[in-house]
Amino acid sequence: MNNKQVEDLIYQYHWRKKELDRLHSILWGTRAHTKSIGVAQYGVEATLPKPNTNLKSYAEMDDMDAREKRLYNRWKEYKEKVQGIELLDYFLEDEYQLIILDCMMEGMSYRSIADHLSMNRNKVRDMKEDMLCQLCQKCHFLNDLKLEKNVG
Repeated sequence: MNNKQVEDLIYQYHWRKKELDRLHSILWGTRAHTKSIGVAQYGVEATLPKPNTNLKSYAEMDDMDAREKRLYNRWKEYKEKVQGIELLDYFLEDEYQLIILDCMMEGMSYRSIADHLSMNRNKVRDMKEDMLCQLCQKCHFLNDLKLEKNVG
């Protein structure tokens, strides 16, 4: 994966994350990141296995119509890409690079990142290029992400 592909993937994070939440609510009828505030389980109920609601069984997949299957496949693809991008911060050590990565994930432009860091745009661009080179060298798992269907 080259620098441009990694950069595009990072900039696509913001809208992919929103789309992931939207698809999750369509497929499962709930928001993806809501915490349950219900009653805690005690006794035997607490020890019983809980269903994994993020994966569909073969019977559920057979019962889905074409649109639901397409949405489910897109949800799986986006989830993989979003999780891959969220792991990138483990490979960076420089604080400025971490901030630039976070700003890029939010979709901020060079100008707004430079204003945020009180730096020149050229300095931000150089730091971003160094960061992308570092990520390309360290993050071999990014090569496994499917990039053929990039929308952007």
